[in-house]
Amino acid sequence: MARQLRIEYAGAIYHVTCRMIGDWRTEQAQLFKDDKDRGRFLEALAERVEQYNIRLYLFVLMENHFHLVFETPEGNCAKFMQSLSTAYTVYYNLRHRRHGHLLDGRYKAKLVEGEEYLLALTRYVHLNPVRIGALGEKPIEEKIRYLRQYPWSTYQGYIGERKRFDYVEYGPVLGEMSGKPRAWPRQYRQFVETGLAEDGEGFKVALKESPRSIGSAGFRAWIDEMYDKRAKSHGVPEDTSFRHITEPLDPGLVLKIIAEVFKVDVEDFRRRRRKSPLRAIAARHLIRYSGLDQREVARLLNAGSGAAISKQLNRHAEDMDERIKRKVETVEERLDEEKKNRQEKPSGSVKS
Repeated sequence: MARQLRIEYAGAIYHVTCRMIGDWRTEQAQLFKDDKDRGRFLEALAERVEQYNIRLYLFVLMENHFHLVFETPEGNCAKFMQSLSTAYTVYYNLRHRRHGHLLDGRYKAKLVEGEEYLLALTRYVHLNPVRIGALGEKPIEEKIRYLRQYPWSTYQGYIGERKRFDYVEYGPVLGEMSGKPRAWPRQYRQFVETGLAEDGEGFKVALKESPRSIGSAGFRAWIDEMYDKRAKSHGVPEDTSFRHITEPLDPGLVLKIIAEVFKVDVEDFRRRRRKSPLRAIAARHLIRYSGLDQREVARLLNAGSGAAISKQLNRHAEDMDERIKRKVETVEERLDEEKKNRQEKPSGSVKS
């Protein structure tokens, strides 16, 4: 199947879904085999939400797939998702002694119109745990109990049943409720759970009306217009090649390329130097191109802890003058070229 081009712009809101490769009915297709896997995915998610300046509105983790709803103030959905999927794939393959690709085809990302459609989408996504499998046939009361206790979702935080994740922004969705803010969690709970008594056919139709967007006719037309313009700039109506997948780059290679561009020794990245951006630059590119998390980067760079790396990343932008920015651009050009050289040629179709 021909893949859709990505539409990215500052302030875009996306509904992203991603499934593990293989037959979802088998145990081998468990994207999250246990709570350790789920916890590690959320750690990687939290790190990249901060790194890429993402406004994460909600998530739901299922056994073989996940849902994310987020906004991209910097128009960088693809970079964010690539980094997240690479990090989790590296972790999963090491822990479960497997190799190769983890996710089935290309993640699906639909642009979402705000307010009414975003609110309806959050209900649809949050109800996912009780609308599939055997739970789908259970009485509503049992579904509600399960939903309120389901820990691998943002729903408990929205309705006040648990402490909220500090990397999730609850305000924009709850702000669609009426009355005083203290009543919003109760109102949102009622809004979501009344959806269990409805078939939701109206919103399901909205989901199917476009492969690119969820929203009004005007919003869909606007997204389609942007898509057509981008397709013409590519010279084809669609990118007809199958998904090209790249493996993470070796951390040693990433450090070697940065060292060459900055004309330093690789060991310089492991030395603490006052006001030097070298360690922060190395950390950011190891996360992005090698799929390491902050703790792994900390060990590799002899930086103490993941928290120390987080501080380095936060200072990274402040320490970059124009000369350093140009060198960073050169580093990324070379790393992108390395990834391109390692790109696997597709051998067959992928599932939509």
